[in-house]
Order: sequence, then C-alpha cells, then structure tokens
Amino acid sequence: MNKLALAVFCSVVAILLSACNTMQGIGRDIEKGGQAIERAANK
Repeated sequence: MNKLALAVFCSVVAILLSACNTMQGIGRDIEKGGQAIERAANK
C-alpha cells in the first residue's frame, strides 16, 4: 500500500508540474493552492 501511495503522489506531482511552464508559474500555482487552503480553513 505504501508503494502505491508513493506512486500516486509522484504521478499527481508530475501532472501538476507539467502544467507549469516556468518557475514563476509554479510559484503562482503554489500561491493559489495556499489561498484555497486558507479559504477552506476560514469557513
């Protein structure tokens, strides 16, 4: 099960990173993710 979870995690990270063309894009994506978490925490 642990290997399966690691494989899924790596796949998700690869997909997310492939959507970003530049380091600036990665930064924006991380910032948007943080904002979504913050909004969910404030509800």
